[in-house]
Amino acid sequence: MSAWKFTPLDTMSPVTTTKFGAAAFERATATFMSVLAANPRDAHIGVAKVPDDRLDRLAAQYNPKKLTHASVEYVDLGAIGQEALKESAYLGHLRQVDAIIHVVRAFEDDSIPHVGTIDPLRDIKNVEFDLMVSDLGQIEKRMERVEKDLKKMRSADIEKEFELLKRAKAHLETERPLRELEMTPEDKKRFRGFMFLSEKPILYVLNISESTELGKDLENAVQKFKLGEVASKPNSGATAICGKVEAELSEMSDADAAEFLSSYGLTESGLTRLIRKSYELLGLISFFTIGEDECRAWTIPVNTRAAQAAGAIHSDLEKHFIRAETIRWDQLLEAGSEAAARAKGILRLEGKEYIVQDGDVLHIRHSG
Repeated sequence: MSAWKFTPLDTMSPVTTTKFGAAAFERATATFMSVLAANPRDAHIGVAKVPDDRLDRLAAQYNPKKLTHASVEYVDLGAIGQEALKESAYLGHLRQVDAIIHVVRAFEDDSIPHVGTIDPLRDIKNVEFDLMVSDLGQIEKRMERVEKDLKKMRSADIEKEFELLKRAKAHLETERPLRELEMTPEDKKRFRGFMFLSEKPILYVLNISESTELGKDLENAVQKFKLGEVASKPNSGATAICGKVEAELSEMSDADAAEFLSSYGLTESGLTRLIRKSYELLGLISFFTIGEDECRAWTIPVNTRAAQAAGAIHSDLEKHFIRAETIRWDQLLEAGSEAAARAKGILRLEGKEYIVQDGDVLHIRHSG
Protein backbone atom coordinates (compact mmCIF):
# COMPACT_ATOMS: atom_id res chain seq x y z
CA MET A 1 0.00 0.00 0.00
CA SER A 2 1.10 3.55 -0.60
CA ALA A 3 0.15 7.01 0.50
CA TRP A 4 0.01 9.95 -1.86
CA LYS A 5 -0.49 13.64 -1.46
CA PHE A 6 -1.57 16.06 -4.14
CA THR A 7 -2.05 19.77 -4.60
CA PRO A 8 -3.43 21.66 -7.61
CA LEU A 9 -0.32 23.56 -8.68
CA ASP A 10 -2.28 26.67 -9.69
CA THR A 11 -2.97 27.46 -6.04
CA MET A 12 -1.21 27.22 -2.71
CA SER A 13 -4.07 25.37 -1.03
CA PRO A 14 -5.57 21.90 -1.54
CA VAL A 15 -3.42 18.91 -0.73
CA THR A 16 -4.57 15.32 -0.54
CA THR A 17 -3.02 12.12 0.68
CA THR A 18 -3.98 8.90 -1.04
CA LYS A 19 -3.53 5.48 0.50
CA PHE A 20 -3.49 2.71 -2.10
CA GLY A 21 -4.45 -0.87 -1.33
CA ALA A 22 -2.85 -2.91 -4.12
CA ALA A 23 0.30 -3.22 -6.19
CA ALA A 24 -1.76 -3.18 -9.38
CA PHE A 25 -2.90 0.36 -8.74
CA GLU A 26 0.64 1.40 -7.86
CA ARG A 27 1.71 0.27 -11.34
CA ALA A 28 -1.11 2.31 -12.82
CA THR A 29 0.33 5.48 -11.34
CA ALA A 30 3.15 5.29 -13.89
CA THR A 31 1.18 7.82 -15.94
CA PHE A 32 2.12 10.52 -13.47
CA MET A 33 4.89 9.01 -11.36
CA SER A 34 8.27 8.35 -12.93
CA VAL A 35 9.82 6.55 -9.94
CA LEU A 36 8.06 4.61 -7.16
CA ALA A 37 9.54 4.94 -3.70
CA ALA A 38 12.43 2.62 -2.92
CA ASN A 39 11.90 3.42 0.75
CA PRO A 40 8.17 3.60 1.61
CA ARG A 41 8.88 6.23 4.26
CA ASP A 42 10.54 8.62 1.79
CA ALA A 43 8.50 11.24 -0.06
CA HIS A 44 8.56 11.06 -3.87
CA ILE A 45 6.73 13.60 -6.01
CA GLY A 46 4.84 13.08 -9.27
CA VAL A 47 2.49 15.35 -11.22
CA ALA A 48 -0.73 14.56 -13.11
CA LYS A 49 -2.66 16.81 -15.48
CA VAL A 50 -6.31 17.38 -14.55
CA PRO A 51 -8.36 16.41 -17.63
CA ASP A 52 -10.95 19.02 -18.61
CA ASP A 53 -12.91 18.64 -21.83
CA ARG A 54 -14.28 22.19 -21.48
CA LEU A 55 -10.81 23.70 -21.66
CA ASP A 56 -9.83 21.41 -24.55
CA ARG A 57 -12.85 22.53 -26.58
CA LEU A 58 -12.15 26.20 -25.93
CA ALA A 59 -8.51 25.70 -26.92
CA ALA A 60 -9.59 24.04 -30.16
CA GLN A 61 -11.51 27.21 -30.97
CA TYR A 62 -8.76 29.67 -30.00
CA ASN A 63 -5.73 27.62 -31.09
CA PRO A 64 -3.49 29.20 -28.41
CA LYS A 65 0.31 29.05 -28.34
CA LYS A 66 0.07 27.36 -24.95
CA LEU A 67 -2.54 25.15 -23.27
CA THR A 68 -2.29 24.74 -19.48
CA HIS A 69 -4.50 22.37 -17.53
CA ALA A 70 -4.66 22.39 -13.77
CA SER A 71 -2.15 19.97 -12.25
CA VAL A 72 -2.17 17.61 -9.32
CA GLU A 73 0.93 16.78 -7.28
CA TYR A 74 1.31 13.33 -5.75
CA VAL A 75 3.83 12.46 -3.04
CA ASP A 76 4.46 8.82 -2.15
CA LEU A 77 4.48 8.59 1.65
CA GLY A 78 4.01 4.89 2.40
CA ALA A 79 1.13 3.15 4.16
CA ILE A 80 -0.76 4.55 7.15
CA GLY A 81 -0.46 2.44 10.31
CA GLN A 82 0.26 2.66 14.03
CA GLU A 83 4.03 2.19 13.58
CA ALA A 84 4.26 4.67 10.70
CA LEU A 85 2.30 7.25 12.70
CA LYS A 86 4.97 7.11 15.42
CA GLU A 87 7.64 8.33 12.98
CA SER A 88 7.97 12.11 13.19
CA ALA A 89 9.05 12.61 9.55
CA TYR A 90 6.20 10.49 8.21
CA LEU A 91 3.68 12.11 10.54
CA GLY A 92 4.93 15.55 9.52
CA HIS A 93 4.28 14.81 5.83
CA LEU A 94 0.83 13.43 6.59
CA ARG A 95 -0.22 16.38 8.72
CA GLN A 96 0.46 18.78 5.85
CA VAL A 97 -2.32 17.35 3.67
CA ASP A 98 -5.84 18.76 3.37
CA ALA A 99 -7.68 15.50 2.69
CA ILE A 100 -7.12 11.76 2.63
CA ILE A 101 -7.95 9.36 -0.18
CA HIS A 102 -8.01 5.82 1.16
CA VAL A 103 -7.88 3.25 -1.64
CA VAL A 104 -9.01 -0.14 -0.34
CA ARG A 105 -8.62 -3.54 -1.94
CA ALA A 106 -11.86 -5.02 -3.27
CA PHE A 107 -10.45 -7.47 -5.83
CA GLU A 108 -9.48 -11.14 -5.63
CA ASP A 109 -5.99 -12.13 -6.82
CA ASP A 110 -4.01 -14.95 -5.21
CA SER A 111 -0.76 -13.61 -6.69
CA ILE A 112 -1.01 -10.42 -4.61
CA PRO A 113 -0.86 -11.18 -0.86
CA HIS A 114 -3.50 -9.79 1.48
CA VAL A 115 -3.87 -10.30 5.22
CA GLY A 116 -7.21 -11.98 5.93
CA THR A 117 -10.29 -11.95 3.74
CA ILE A 118 -11.10 -9.14 1.30
CA ASP A 119 -13.19 -6.77 3.41
CA PRO A 120 -13.02 -3.07 2.40
CA LEU A 121 -15.26 -1.89 5.23
CA ARG A 122 -13.03 -3.58 7.82
CA ASP A 123 -9.90 -2.05 6.27
CA ILE A 124 -11.52 1.39 6.28
CA LYS A 125 -12.43 1.11 9.96
CA ASN A 126 -8.91 -0.08 10.86
CA VAL A 127 -7.23 2.91 9.22
CA GLU A 128 -9.83 5.28 10.67
CA PHE A 129 -9.09 3.88 14.13
CA ASP A 130 -5.35 4.46 13.66
CA LEU A 131 -5.98 8.09 12.71
CA MET A 132 -8.23 8.64 15.73
CA VAL A 133 -5.72 7.07 18.13
CA SER A 134 -3.02 9.40 16.80
CA ASP A 135 -5.27 12.44 17.30
CA LEU A 136 -6.31 11.33 20.79
CA GLY A 137 -2.68 11.07 21.88
CA GLN A 138 -1.99 14.55 20.52
CA ILE A 139 -5.04 16.00 22.29
CA GLU A 140 -4.15 14.43 25.63
CA LYS A 141 -0.62 15.86 25.49
CA ARG A 142 -1.96 19.30 24.59
CA MET A 143 -4.53 19.19 27.40
CA GLU A 144 -1.79 18.49 29.96
CA ARG A 145 0.10 21.54 28.76
CA VAL A 146 -2.98 23.78 28.71
CA GLU A 147 -3.94 22.70 32.24
CA LYS A 148 -0.52 23.83 33.47
CA ASP A 149 -0.96 27.17 31.67
CA LEU A 150 -4.36 27.67 33.27
CA LYS A 151 -2.86 27.17 36.74
CA LYS A 152 -0.31 29.90 36.03
CA MET A 153 -2.67 32.37 34.39
CA ARG A 154 -6.30 32.10 33.29
CA SER A 155 -7.37 33.71 30.03
CA ALA A 156 -10.47 33.46 27.84
CA ASP A 157 -8.50 32.08 24.89
CA ILE A 158 -6.83 29.31 26.89
CA GLU A 159 -10.11 28.37 28.57
CA LYS A 160 -11.88 28.13 25.18
CA GLU A 161 -9.09 25.96 23.80
CA PHE A 162 -9.27 23.67 26.82
CA GLU A 163 -13.05 23.26 26.49
CA LEU A 164 -12.73 22.50 22.78
CA LEU A 165 -10.00 19.94 23.46
CA LYS A 166 -12.17 18.27 26.09
CA ARG A 167 -15.08 18.12 23.65
CA ALA A 168 -12.83 16.67 20.91
CA LYS A 169 -11.41 14.08 23.32
CA ALA A 170 -14.90 12.94 24.36
CA HIS A 171 -15.91 12.75 20.70
CA LEU A 172 -12.92 10.57 19.77
CA GLU A 173 -13.54 8.28 22.72
CA THR A 174 -16.88 7.39 21.12
CA GLU A 175 -14.82 6.18 18.11
CA ARG A 176 -16.00 8.97 15.83
CA PRO A 177 -13.45 10.96 13.76
CA LEU A 178 -13.06 14.69 14.27
CA ARG A 179 -14.42 15.43 10.80
CA GLU A 180 -17.82 14.52 12.28
CA LEU A 181 -17.48 16.92 15.23
CA GLU A 182 -19.67 20.01 14.96
CA MET A 183 -17.44 23.08 15.11
CA THR A 184 -17.94 26.79 14.62
CA PRO A 185 -15.61 28.71 12.28
CA GLU A 186 -13.83 29.93 15.43
CA ASP A 187 -13.37 26.33 16.61
CA LYS A 188 -11.94 25.30 13.24
CA LYS A 189 -9.54 28.23 13.29
CA ARG A 190 -8.42 27.25 16.80
CA PHE A 191 -7.79 23.65 15.64
CA ARG A 192 -6.05 24.58 12.39
CA GLY A 193 -2.55 24.52 13.82
CA PHE A 194 -2.93 20.98 15.19
CA MET A 195 -3.61 19.47 11.74
CA PHE A 196 -5.51 16.53 13.22
CA LEU A 197 -5.58 13.51 10.91
CA SER A 198 -9.16 12.34 11.54
CA GLU A 199 -10.42 15.89 10.97
CA LYS A 200 -9.36 15.83 7.32
CA PRO A 201 -11.97 15.09 4.63
CA ILE A 202 -11.71 11.52 3.34
CA LEU A 203 -12.49 9.80 0.05
CA TYR A 204 -12.76 6.00 -0.03
CA VAL A 205 -11.73 4.46 -3.33
CA LEU A 206 -12.54 0.80 -4.00
CA ASN A 207 -10.02 -1.01 -6.20
CA ILE A 208 -12.21 -3.67 -7.83
CA SER A 209 -11.61 -6.66 -10.11
CA GLU A 210 -11.54 -6.49 -13.90
CA SER A 211 -14.75 -7.73 -15.57
CA THR A 212 -16.57 -7.68 -18.92
CA GLU A 213 -19.12 -5.23 -17.46
CA LEU A 214 -16.62 -3.02 -15.70
CA GLY A 215 -18.61 0.17 -16.28
CA LYS A 216 -21.60 -1.19 -14.37
CA ASP A 217 -19.39 -2.77 -11.72
CA LEU A 218 -17.65 0.54 -11.02
CA GLU A 219 -21.01 2.27 -10.73
CA ASN A 220 -22.39 -0.32 -8.31
CA ALA A 221 -19.22 -0.92 -6.28
CA VAL A 222 -19.97 1.48 -3.40
CA GLN A 223 -23.33 -0.17 -2.80
CA LYS A 224 -22.01 -3.72 -3.33
CA PHE A 225 -19.27 -3.34 -0.73
CA LYS A 226 -21.58 -1.51 1.71
CA LEU A 227 -19.72 1.81 1.78
CA GLY A 228 -22.88 3.90 1.48
CA GLU A 229 -23.09 4.72 5.19
CA VAL A 230 -19.43 5.71 5.71
CA ALA A 231 -19.43 7.68 2.45
CA SER A 232 -22.51 9.68 3.48
CA LYS A 233 -20.95 10.96 6.69
CA PRO A 234 -19.76 14.60 6.90
CA ASN A 235 -16.72 15.44 4.74
CA SER A 236 -16.61 11.93 3.27
CA GLY A 237 -17.17 10.32 -0.13
CA ALA A 238 -16.60 7.13 -2.10
CA THR A 239 -15.89 5.98 -5.65
CA ALA A 240 -14.26 3.00 -7.43
CA ILE A 241 -11.45 2.21 -9.85
CA CYS A 242 -9.96 -0.94 -11.40
CA GLY A 243 -6.21 -0.91 -10.80
CA LYS A 244 -5.49 -3.62 -13.36
CA VAL A 245 -7.18 -1.64 -16.14
CA GLU A 246 -5.44 1.57 -15.03
CA ALA A 247 -2.08 -0.21 -15.24
CA GLU A 248 -2.76 -1.18 -18.85
CA LEU A 249 -4.01 2.29 -19.73
CA SER A 250 -0.79 3.85 -18.45
CA GLU A 251 1.15 2.17 -21.27
CA MET A 252 -1.21 3.18 -24.11
CA SER A 253 -1.49 6.15 -26.43
CA ASP A 254 -4.53 8.41 -26.02
CA ALA A 255 -6.26 6.87 -29.03
CA ASP A 256 -5.64 3.29 -27.89
CA ALA A 257 -6.70 4.16 -24.35
CA ALA A 258 -10.00 5.61 -25.57
CA GLU A 259 -10.73 2.46 -27.58
CA PHE A 260 -9.70 0.25 -24.66
CA LEU A 261 -12.00 2.11 -22.26
CA SER A 262 -14.86 1.90 -24.73
CA SER A 263 -14.54 -1.90 -24.79
CA TYR A 264 -15.39 -1.86 -21.06
CA GLY A 265 -18.27 0.59 -21.47
CA LEU A 266 -16.20 3.45 -20.03
CA THR A 267 -15.65 6.98 -21.32
CA GLU A 268 -12.91 8.04 -18.88
CA SER A 269 -10.10 6.57 -16.81
CA GLY A 270 -10.10 5.88 -13.09
CA LEU A 271 -7.53 8.63 -12.61
CA THR A 272 -9.95 11.15 -14.15
CA ARG A 273 -12.77 10.03 -11.88
CA LEU A 274 -10.47 10.06 -8.88
CA ILE A 275 -9.35 13.63 -9.51
CA ARG A 276 -12.93 14.82 -10.06
CA LYS A 277 -14.14 13.21 -6.83
CA SER A 278 -11.15 14.68 -4.99
CA TYR A 279 -12.10 18.15 -6.23
CA GLU A 280 -15.66 17.61 -5.04
CA LEU A 281 -14.44 16.45 -1.64
CA LEU A 282 -12.20 19.49 -1.20
CA GLY A 283 -14.82 21.88 -2.52
CA LEU A 284 -12.82 23.00 -5.56
CA ILE A 285 -13.85 24.34 -8.95
CA SER A 286 -12.07 25.60 -12.08
CA PHE A 287 -12.35 28.84 -14.02
CA PHE A 288 -10.62 29.63 -17.29
CA THR A 289 -8.61 32.42 -18.89
CA ILE A 290 -8.71 32.30 -22.68
CA GLY A 291 -6.64 33.95 -25.40
CA GLU A 292 -4.38 33.43 -28.38
CA ASP A 293 -1.29 33.24 -26.16
CA GLU A 294 -2.66 30.79 -23.61
CA CYS A 295 -5.80 28.93 -22.57
CA ARG A 296 -5.55 27.97 -18.91
CA ALA A 297 -7.53 26.41 -16.06
CA TRP A 298 -7.25 27.84 -12.55
CA THR A 299 -8.30 26.00 -9.38
CA ILE A 300 -10.14 27.85 -6.61
CA PRO A 301 -12.42 26.91 -3.68
CA VAL A 302 -16.19 27.00 -4.16
CA ASN A 303 -17.74 30.40 -3.33
CA THR A 304 -14.59 32.34 -4.20
CA ARG A 305 -15.25 35.99 -5.06
CA ALA A 306 -14.01 37.48 -8.31
CA ALA A 307 -11.25 39.55 -6.70
CA GLN A 308 -9.82 36.51 -4.89
CA ALA A 309 -10.07 34.46 -8.10
CA ALA A 310 -8.00 37.16 -9.81
CA GLY A 311 -5.46 36.72 -7.01
CA ALA A 312 -5.09 33.05 -7.98
CA ILE A 313 -3.65 34.32 -11.28
CA HIS A 314 -1.46 36.99 -9.70
CA SER A 315 -1.57 38.87 -6.41
CA ASP A 316 -1.37 42.22 -8.25
CA LEU A 317 -4.62 41.42 -10.10
CA GLU A 318 -6.43 41.06 -6.78
CA LYS A 319 -4.84 44.22 -5.39
CA HIS A 320 -5.74 46.34 -8.44
CA PHE A 321 -8.98 44.56 -9.39
CA ILE A 322 -11.64 46.69 -11.13
CA ARG A 323 -14.03 44.33 -12.93
CA ALA A 324 -14.16 40.83 -14.39
CA GLU A 325 -15.56 40.23 -17.86
CA THR A 326 -17.41 36.96 -17.34
CA ILE A 327 -19.11 34.35 -19.50
CA ARG A 328 -19.93 30.65 -19.19
CA TRP A 329 -17.54 28.43 -21.15
CA ASP A 330 -20.33 26.87 -23.25
CA GLN A 331 -21.82 30.29 -24.08
CA LEU A 332 -18.42 31.47 -25.28
CA LEU A 333 -17.98 28.30 -27.31
CA GLU A 334 -21.36 28.86 -28.97
CA ALA A 335 -20.72 32.56 -29.59
CA GLY A 336 -17.39 31.83 -31.26
CA SER A 337 -15.42 34.70 -29.70
CA GLU A 338 -15.52 37.25 -26.90
CA ALA A 339 -16.27 39.98 -29.43
CA ALA A 340 -19.31 38.05 -30.70
CA ALA A 341 -20.43 37.34 -27.13
CA ARG A 342 -20.10 41.04 -26.28
CA ALA A 343 -22.17 41.97 -29.33
CA LYS A 344 -24.89 39.52 -28.22
CA GLY A 345 -24.87 41.01 -24.73
CA ILE A 346 -23.95 37.74 -23.00
CA LEU A 347 -20.52 38.88 -21.80
CA ARG A 348 -21.11 40.34 -18.34
CA LEU A 349 -19.14 42.80 -16.21
CA GLU A 350 -18.95 41.61 -12.62
CA GLY A 351 -17.60 43.35 -9.52
CA LYS A 352 -15.25 42.07 -6.83
CA GLU A 353 -18.09 40.45 -4.84
CA TYR A 354 -19.22 38.22 -7.71
CA ILE A 355 -19.08 34.52 -6.78
CA VAL A 356 -17.13 32.74 -9.53
CA GLN A 357 -18.89 29.63 -10.90
CA ASP A 358 -17.34 26.39 -12.12
CA GLY A 359 -16.65 26.78 -15.84
CA ASP A 360 -16.64 30.59 -15.90
CA VAL A 361 -14.30 32.28 -18.35
CA LEU A 362 -12.84 35.44 -16.81
CA HIS A 363 -10.97 38.39 -18.24
CA ILE A 364 -9.72 40.58 -15.39
CA ARG A 365 -9.73 44.35 -15.72
CA HIS A 366 -7.29 46.00 -13.36
CA SER A 367 -5.50 49.29 -12.68
CA GLY A 368 -2.03 47.82 -12.13
